[in-house]
Amino acid sequence: MTGATASGGAEAVASCRICAGQCSLRFALDEAGAIIGTRGDKANPVTRGYACIKGLTLAEAHSSPDRILRPLKRLPDGGFAPIALATALDEIAAAVEQILARDGPDAIAGFRGTMNYTNSIANRMLPDWLAAIGSHSFFSTMTIDQSAKWITAERLGAWEAGKDPYDEADVLLVIGANPLVSLSTFTMTMQNPVKALREAKARGVTLLVIDPRRTETAAFADLFAQPLPGEDAALVAGMLRMILAEGWHDADFCAEHVDGLEALRDAVAPFTPDHVMRRSGVPQATLRALTEAFAAPVGSRRKRGAAVSGTGPNMAAHSNLAEHLVECLNVLCGRFARAGDRVMNPGVLGPRWPRRAQVRAPTRSWENGWQDEQGYGLIFGERMTATLPDAILGQGRGRVRGLIVDGGNPVNALAQSDRTAEAFAALDLLVAIEPFMTATARMAHYILPPPMMLERPDIGSREWEAYTLQAPYAQYSAPVLAPPRGSETIDDWRVFWELARRTGHRLVFDGVALDMDRPPSGEALIAILLRGAAVPAAEIIAAREGRVFEVAPMVVAPAGADAGRFMVASPDILADLAALAAEASGPGTLRLAARRIRDVQNTMHHHLPTIAGRLPDNPLSMHPGDMAERGLAEGDRVRVASAHGSVEARVKGDETLRPGVVTLSHGWGDGQGVNVNRLTSLSDRRAPINAMPVLSGFAVEVARLEEGAE
Repeated sequence: MTGATASGGAEAVASCRICAGQCSLRFALDEAGAIIGTRGDKANPVTRGYACIKGLTLAEAHSSPDRILRPLKRLPDGGFAPIALATALDEIAAAVEQILARDGPDAIAGFRGTMNYTNSIANRMLPDWLAAIGSHSFFSTMTIDQSAKWITAERLGAWEAGKDPYDEADVLLVIGANPLVSLSTFTMTMQNPVKALREAKARGVTLLVIDPRRTETAAFADLFAQPLPGEDAALVAGMLRMILAEGWHDADFCAEHVDGLEALRDAVAPFTPDHVMRRSGVPQATLRALTEAFAAPVGSRRKRGAAVSGTGPNMAAHSNLAEHLVECLNVLCGRFARAGDRVMNPGVLGPRWPRRAQVRAPTRSWENGWQDEQGYGLIFGERMTATLPDAILGQGRGRVRGLIVDGGNPVNALAQSDRTAEAFAALDLLVAIEPFMTATARMAHYILPPPMMLERPDIGSREWEAYTLQAPYAQYSAPVLAPPRGSETIDDWRVFWELARRTGHRLVFDGVALDMDRPPSGEALIAILLRGAAVPAAEIIAAREGRVFEVAPMVVAPAGADAGRFMVASPDILADLAALAAEASGPGTLRLAARRIRDVQNTMHHHLPTIAGRLPDNPLSMHPGDMAERGLAEGDRVRVASAHGSVEARVKGDETLRPGVVTLSHGWGDGQGVNVNRLTSLSDRRAPINAMPVLSGFAVEVARLEEGAE
């Protein structure tokens, strides 16, 4: 929406779409339509004026002198030259046709990056294009981030009505997540999270945090534990053992909805408080206090409020087991919405669907249907991203020869960066839909620059609105800016439409067959996405400043005849628990933990002047005691070595860390800072089912670099 400011200048309102928070921003515009000021929107009913540095620097990204404004083609010497958009699309389509004819549809792959997730049209168009050409080769950041959550939903089962409502929680347990920075923790409010957490604390919520670092979220905790990273599965197994031993579980709920309870009881028996302490470093008294605060009922009344994990457990060893056990905390304690509970957000963008108080039974879909040469199946229609380099370099069925990357930087983001780069260099066709020269774009045969966030229309996510919003809220964002003068950009989604047209494939977008003779508009595609919305599409599109809609109240419905049961102790879970119990582990060498920073999202925008001024690099953060023990001073250059590689970094003291733990933020190293993935492996201790590599909680050695050393 564009209007006038009090001073007479123009003002526009739109949402930031960098992360799931999607904060509403107000932009002051000069007479030429350029942004001259950005602030949080205090009038917005859910974000209430909140904005972080990522959103406040959006104008710098759009006007950056480093921005790619015309399509580029890589030359034989590795340089790039401009190419007309139509010519680039013709050449890419010809390469796609050649690969399809020679190697089959699975040889063409698509990769969904962060900026595809938050682009509502492109997010749907990419998998629909792959479906149109018959390819199973759909990869995304999800399977190198928190795909253990997908595994758990299909191996444990899922509660159709969702977890206990945030507004009715007595207690919240956060394990290895920092929602005040990441804005991506589903049991917490993502909009204006600090204010929302203060309000929750004021109404009596008990906050429990388990994290190797005293995070911004942990600063609000009533109880806080600092385990060694990578020991989450053992720690939570100890909590489950204590819950069952003390009878703190919801016995009636378990009897009605849970299978495998006694087998789980036996499997967690080895995880005594002493065993957990020796592995994780968490004192026995702290373990008991946390478990009792979360699980013990208050008199005859059960507590409400869920446990949740983040990238900490999901990126470390035993990630699938850790996530399963975290959800078992919720299952055993019955921390789910019950029949008659108010549904906080019945939804706006999608159709209303009933929330029933029942289990959606485990499906284990990866065991059925298509599998790749390595024996990995599909999860929610996706291949496992850590297998992509092998899929490129392999020789058998499913070998990937062409890859289109939309809104991501997998050369930087995947484990074992050298192997990933080697694989991408071997592709017959690599296309990057990308506005900046990232590590992935630098290896691409073609770079197609898209309009950036404030230059295109958008809505929120229909699929995720029930999880990311606590109220029936929506905001339509019209373009604030025009693409730069003289640029030749192409919408992400239109790349796929143009390729489908050129190769003779019919696109079915979100279930609607598209006219392949005349390109649709972005607004027309948004109308398709909204065709089944619970609120008339015209009302949603009119909500340009964001609106909480007055929708008919909804309550959780009773269970139906098709209700399933949770499976807390499948054979593979029991085997994983037995192996974990027998594993030798505990304090010793330094461990490196994953860490997010408020200023940047994954690999994005490190180069912007404001961000670079605040964060010139990503230092190795270390407890001052560990620094003193190694004779290190603030700012010293150090070599960080793992079993798989080494990097050089600047060391920085951080008293919030547990001694014995260091952190190095991911997403850096593309000409700025250090790429932590040079310390990781695509194959060592890779998880079954989802091929998740170990990206956190692994052992490292740190030593000062002598002056002049290389």
